[in-house]
Amino acid sequence: MNIRLFRPSIGQEELDNLKGVFDRAWMGLGPLVSEFEAEWSRYIGCKMSIGVNSATAALHLALTAFHFPAGKKVLVPAITFASTASAVLYNNLVPVFVDVDEETAVMDLEDLQRKIDADCVAVIPVHNAGYPVPMGQLMEIAARHGLKVIEDCAHCAGGAYNGKMLGTWGHIGCFSFEEKKCMTTGDGGMICSDDPELLEPLKPYRWVGIDKDTWRRTVAAEGSQEDEAMHWHYDISVLGYKYNMNDVMAAIGLAQLKKLDAMNARRRAIIGRYLEGIKNIEGIKPYTAYSLRGKEAYWFFGIRSANRDELMVYLKHKGIATGVHFYPLPLHPLFKTWDNGCPVAKEIWKTFITLPSHVELTEEEIDYVIEAINVFSKEHATLIS
Repeated sequence: MNIRLFRPSIGQEELDNLKGVFDRAWMGLGPLVSEFEAEWSRYIGCKMSIGVNSATAALHLALTAFHFPAGKKVLVPAITFASTASAVLYNNLVPVFVDVDEETAVMDLEDLQRKIDADCVAVIPVHNAGYPVPMGQLMEIAARHGLKVIEDCAHCAGGAYNGKMLGTWGHIGCFSFEEKKCMTTGDGGMICSDDPELLEPLKPYRWVGIDKDTWRRTVAAEGSQEDEAMHWHYDISVLGYKYNMNDVMAAIGLAQLKKLDAMNARRRAIIGRYLEGIKNIEGIKPYTAYSLRGKEAYWFFGIRSANRDELMVYLKHKGIATGVHFYPLPLHPLFKTWDNGCPVAKEIWKTFITLPSHVELTEEEIDYVIEAINVFSKEHATLIS
């Protein structure tokens, strides 16, 4: 077999929506972006959403929304993708790395409280692999210390925690629609909030500082003669970025959103099969404390093994793709300056293996992966003995 690690689930619905974009011949920031933003807001239950070209852009602008003074601190988990901490640096702020819980690999709230000081202004909890940070507790901690909360929901589109959609707990939620995520727009992201006054000023920031996008100028030009003559006019009052989503992305996203709940259910079924298959394999445990009660959204399934590298090579030779998500940011050259310990993160990452867990995975392929892990475990135990 040749089993891919990730694969987007796309089909005729996406093609049909793209045909509409081609027929309209408007591929940039246009009406479908607005439609997708509205549909996304309805889906997760927030008052406003802004489509951007990546979760990285979403995180950057989410911090920008608060206009924190340069040099203030933002708390981020030690195990996450680079974008979580890079967004802090983009805003001339200082990342403070928080260790992770040993069993779940999400932010350790006890270490979080130890590392809060007077210069801390925000915290970015990351729902790693889709496993939710205990948001009720985190919001209480943030309120006590006056911290703004930006949820990094790159791994959990469509997921909920204690009956409330992830991305709506914090002041701002940020989502990823990159190719491999729970749903995709090719690349893309979304910024969400129940505070429209907080998000509305971000629209120029995502469109190189322009106060009106091209589509809105075109529609507005249908008024008076003066309006029509000045249809081209716009003002630039902030230093913005080329972060906009476009109608090609939005067309795919609108089709994907209709499938999201079904895709998340399929991932839960895949994870359930994996969990059942590995439960008696010696030396193997799940990546995080996966729970399958009905509304979880997990981006990937992973395991932990003390013999990680040997097992990954073995699986590669069996045609099974694997990966490691992620290794601690303080170990990267860019972030070493802010290394403040995080011993749990630095230990457990050495055991991480991401397994194939995309929606298109078949039962036969899952069982093949499980059997390969089982054979490796038995062979390795024999060699040790």
